[in-house]
Amino acid sequence: MRSRLPLTMFCPLVVMGLGACGFSAAKVPPRNIPIHQTWALQPGSTVGNYRVVGSLGDVSIELDGSAITAPFDGQVQPTEHECVAFSSPEVPAYLFRLCGVKRPRLGAVTAGQVIGRGEVLQFAAMRRQPDGTWAMVEPAVDVLERTVGN
Repeated sequence: MRSRLPLTMFCPLVVMGLGACGFSAAKVPPRNIPIHQTWALQPGSTVGNYRVVGSLGDVSIELDGSAITAPFDGQVQPTEHECVAFSSPEVPAYLFRLCGVKRPRLGAVTAGQVIGRGEVLQFAAMRRQPDGTWAMVEPAVDVLERTVGN
């Protein structure tokens, strides 16, 4: 009589493999943002035992867990220090850094689509410089309103 052990061991491995590989979302590569200006404190720095979540040039918006939405059709990419970068072909000279986004939706998004939620959103608008770096600029109020869903 043949043992059923190999078949019974094989089936769960196949099912687990399909579940782990076949249904996972595509990985979005992280984005490095070279900032034109340099400051000692950036998101991810520490002050005492506390992590810095915003920096000079960021606008802080108290959301109390509300949705953060894509202001345009575009791409959401992870960055270092628990932030995401949002870019769009509709505004190619600009890049937006959003910190404080919980469980962000990465990859392609459409305007108005929820990309995450947050307690406090740290929003930075940047404009591309001729040397390829990004300079902090004041964000337009209508872009901020689109981002917080108003």
